[in-house]
Amino acid sequence: MTRYAFSLFLLLLCSGYRASAQIVTYPVPRELYYAMHNDDYTVTVRPLGGREWIDLYEYKIKVDMDTQSDASFVQFDFNGKVEVRVQKNNGDVRSVKIRPLSKGIKSELKGTVVKFVLDHPEDLSVEFNNDRLHNLHLFTNPIEKNRPHKGDKNVMYFEAGIHEPTNKDKDFRIPSNTTVYIEPGAFLKGGITCDSVENVNIIGRGCLLTPQEGVKISFSKNILIDGLTAIDPRHYTVFGGQSQNITIKHLRSFSYQGWSDGIDMMCCHKVLVDSVFMRNSDDCIAIYNHRWQYYGGTDNIEVRNSTLWADVAHPINIGGHGNPDAIPGETMENVWIHNVDILEEDEDDPPYEGCMAVDAGDRNLLKNIRFENIRVENIQEGCLFYLKVRFNDKYDKQPGRGIEDIVFKNIVYNGQNESLSVIKGFDETRKIKNVLFDNVLINGIKMKGLDNFSKNDFLENVRFK
Repeated sequence: MTRYAFSLFLLLLCSGYRASAQIVTYPVPRELYYAMHNDDYTVTVRPLGGREWIDLYEYKIKVDMDTQSDASFVQFDFNGKVEVRVQKNNGDVRSVKIRPLSKGIKSELKGTVVKFVLDHPEDLSVEFNNDRLHNLHLFTNPIEKNRPHKGDKNVMYFEAGIHEPTNKDKDFRIPSNTTVYIEPGAFLKGGITCDSVENVNIIGRGCLLTPQEGVKISFSKNILIDGLTAIDPRHYTVFGGQSQNITIKHLRSFSYQGWSDGIDMMCCHKVLVDSVFMRNSDDCIAIYNHRWQYYGGTDNIEVRNSTLWADVAHPINIGGHGNPDAIPGETMENVWIHNVDILEEDEDDPPYEGCMAVDAGDRNLLKNIRFENIRVENIQEGCLFYLKVRFNDKYDKQPGRGIEDIVFKNIVYNGQNESLSVIKGFDETRKIKNVLFDNVLINGIKMKGLDNFSKNDFLENVRFK
């Protein structure tokens, strides 16, 4: 049995164990097999109670712009209950941690091997000796259903193997009314572009490998992205500009270079980001108004059930860019971010800190923004909250107009390295208004005031519950 055998599919009935589990592993192109393998770990999986362990391929990926460290990831599909075994191949083992901690994964550590059980798909980080730069990322999916067939009408099908675009822009351009299916084991060495199109589905278990931009959506509507993994995009993993009705699900991303954001939306309307894992060396999620050729404000954005890891910059960055020439300016409203685990923030430049940053510049008005059920596990450098009506002379031509109607509810942080949070209006006419901190726990203590904030007098109706 070879690691790069196509779509190994096992249905195992284990002696003495009545339940069954299905496990699907992915092929690895021969051209990548040696070049992308990381032998830091040996990872195997089997149905709970089964006898035969199935060997997984451990990909090597780079993380963290500051250190450009080699980490690992594995992936497979399953249903039922499975047992995962991870062996650390180098050095002693003193401890192991499986994050996000909110998942409550119980493990058994013996020597250099940790075992744990999964009964549903999760995206996890397995960390030996608190090493977060050379960790193992474990991505699992449900078994695929209703996958399209090659040759189906309006289907652009990428089989397992390496695919490179042939146009001068080095991207794959998608027409309207198309399903793009990227098979497990397929690697696209180029970005996907949706420009002035509608009704496009980009699905599958394949990977985008070192594209200039992962998926670029401009002036388009009704776009679905589901199941892809992006490895080392030079810039955005997903970019949306002046588009609407975008859904992004089960996306995983690793980036380690400057300006390699995760998901950026500019002047977009009705966007859902669900169950993504973003580890980026710039903002993981950034939501803006006008920038470049995109105009019209932003509204109805939802981010949920996701894990964010900012090796550099913000896990969540809202506001920023806008149209300084618009009168009175552009508005961003109705943003809801909930059930999110933030594994780390590391940013030492004060204007760009904040696990949850709401930052109004360039005549932007930001309103009706809600953060709910957010769990922050670690801040290496940076702060928890950053709310500011600003003028940033690097990016802005005008100050923002204001921030209002903001809720932080059920926020939990346990850590020691954070700097002061920020809450500052700009002047008497450009304030921060109507902010509610509801059940915010910092190291087990409920937040009751702005003692740990850098603040000014341009605030109105800041409440604590």
